[in-house]
Amino acid sequence: MTKPDIDVAALAKLARLEVSAEELAKLGKEIPNILAFVEIIQQAGAGAEHKGEGLQNVMRADENPHESGIHTEKLLSAAPAREGDRIAVKQVISRRKS
Repeated sequence: MTKPDIDVAALAKLARLEVSAEELAKLGKEIPNILAFVEIIQQAGAGAEHKGEGLQNVMRADENPHESGIHTEKLLSAAPAREGDRIAVKQVISRRKS
């Protein structure tokens, strides 16, 4: 790709941006490099569709499930506060009454 002729001041005006003379000079040097990089990315893998190895569900089966609720009491005893079988937390969001 040849270095394109870009009117950075016109682009800034179209985008309604206030750009100083220093920024215009800097962008004038950077934009062609950015466009060249975008062109390289666009060419990479163009038209090639990636197909995985056919994995549908990567979760393993739980071969030794434990009894439901077996650890509940231990977990609740570690909580700073509880209400019945639940951990009590400070309310952080108030509900607005309509």
